[in-house]
Amino acid sequence: MKLINQCKLQFKSLAENVAFARVTVAAFASQLDYTLNELEEIKVAVSEAVTNAVVHGYENDSQHFIEITVSLTEKGMEIKVEDRGKGIEDVDRALEPAYSTDPERMGLGFVFMKSFMDDFRVESEKGQGTKVVMFKKVNSSNTETEH
Repeated sequence: MKLINQCKLQFKSLAENVAFARVTVAAFASQLDYTLNELEEIKVAVSEAVTNAVVHGYENDSQHFIEITVSLTEKGMEIKVEDRGKGIEDVDRALEPAYSTDPERMGLGFVFMKSFMDDFRVESEKGQGTKVVMFKKVNSSNTETEH
C-alpha cells in the first residue's frame, strides 16, 4: 500500500477542539475522491472518536492531549485517534450499542464510527489510553476490503 500523504495533529482535550478535528480531517481527506456524503461520514466518525477521548478518556480534563494521524493511500484513508487517558476496561462491552459509562450519553459513538467506516477497531488498556483506528475506502462502491 503506497502512502500518498500523511498528517499528524495534536491538540488539547477540549470540547471546542472536536469541530477543529472533524473539519481538519475532512479537508485533508478531500485530497482523495470521496463524495460529499462520505466526507460527512468521516466528519461524524472523527467527532465521535475525539468526543470519546475528551469525555471518557480524559473525563473532560483539558490538561491532556489527543493525537490524530491521518494517512492517505491509493486505497483510502486511515485515521488513528489516540489518547493516553484512563482506557477502557471492557472493549467488547463498550462496543455494544447503547452502552455508556455516562448516563447522560446515548452510547452510540462506536456504532456510528463502525457503520460509517469500512474498517474499525479499538485498542485500549486500562490506565494506558485508547486508540481508535478507522479506514475509509476511497471508493465506497468498491467491494475490495484489503487496505
